[in-house]
Parts: sequence; structure tokens; C-alpha cells
Amino acid sequence: MQTERITRRKLSDEVLERLLRLISEGNLMPGDAMPSERELMERFGVGRPAIREAMQSLANMGLVSISHGERAKVQELTAQSIIRQVDLSAHIMLQRSSDSLEHLKAARLFFERGMVREAAAKAKPEDVARLRVIVDEQRSLLGQTDAFIAADMRLHTQIAAISGNPIFISISEAMLGWLKAYHTELLMWSGKETYTLAEHAVIIDAIAKGDADAAEAAMVRHLQRSSGLYGLKG
Repeated sequence: MQTERITRRKLSDEVLERLLRLISEGNLMPGDAMPSERELMERFGVGRPAIREAMQSLANMGLVSISHGERAKVQELTAQSIIRQVDLSAHIMLQRSSDSLEHLKAARLFFERGMVREAAAKAKPEDVARLRVIVDEQRSLLGQTDAFIAADMRLHTQIAAISGNPIFISISEAMLGWLKAYHTELLMWSGKETYTLAEHAVIIDAIAKGDADAAEAAMVRHLQRSSGLYGLKG
């Protein structure tokens, strides 16, 4: 007969499981204050360390926010808040492996090709107008590297936003943020801004015409050109 060991669980794990059940079953809703430590200690019959460890686990999951001197509050889970939970791990992965950076750049290219096709299929005149406003803003920021790049990132995220899918928006923000953080020291690409502006204009024109093939081709040319500079700018 195969041996099946019974492992004794930590008290904090038991508390965490019960708190997760309260949140998942709707007994505690986003915006609600969590019960006090004393209430939870009495309710579950455990000490303060077990409560605090369980609460910290909830905070690490993005399920509650903890502020000094205030009771923890249940957070509304969004695609953005979930993806942000992996930010630190993503940065460490990129720092440790050049292969990971290349994989991320490839993933971004794959993602942006789909997003620009979606934008060409769904864009309304007001969506196109928003994209053109961002490019006009970029043009006014020539020579201001950080501000120019911030506008650049907004443009690509706005293309993803045309899909109407908040998960796509969050993925776009995350990938751009990870690439930017990894390549901070390589962001000085003075003299190439005019290429970016021209390429953005071509992409937007294709989106405005509803030409998904042309939009995708323009995006691929744009990202492949800019990828050779430092892996982000687009």
C-alpha cells in the first residue's frame, strides 16, 4: 500500500482559506472593510500572527489593501490589478536572462499585430481622432525623451483599447512597462523620433481606412525597425 502522509497545515493557511471563501462567496464585497484583527482572532480561535500572515497573503494577491492605522479593505479585482501582481517577477526574469527579453519582444510583436488588426476592424472616427491627438502631442514633445516615450506608450495602449477588451489594455500596458523598465539606460535615441512619427501616421491611416492587412504590415515594419534600437520604442 502506498504511503500517503498527512501534512499539518499552518494556522495562517486555514485562516487564509476561510477569508478567501468569504470574499469569493460575496460575504465581503469590494470596498468593504475587513473585520478587525480582534474579531478574526475570536471568530477563528487563532492568534494575531496567523491573522496578520493571512491578511498579508490576501494583500499580495491584490485582494485587499492594507493601510497603517486603518482596517484593510477588499479590493475590486481587475485585469490590470492581477497583471500588476507579476510586475516584480517579470522585471527579475528580464534582468537575469537576455533570452527572456527576446521572448518578450517577440510576444509584443505577435500581440501588436493582432491589436492593430482588431483596431482596423473596429475603430470609429472618434477612436482614430484620439490616436491622431496622441501623435500630435508626440510631435510637440520632440527632444523631451521621457515625455515622448510616455506618449508613445499611450498610443500603443490606445490601439489596444479600441478592442474594448480590458485584458488587452492591461497586457499592452504591462509589456510596454516591462520593456521600458528593462531598457531605461538605452532610451536616448535622439534623431530617430521623426521615423517614429511617420510610422505612426501610416499605421493610423490604415486603421482609419479599415485596412487590417495594411495596418498589420505597417505595425510589423515599425516594430522591427524600432526593435533594433532598444527593444521598446514604437
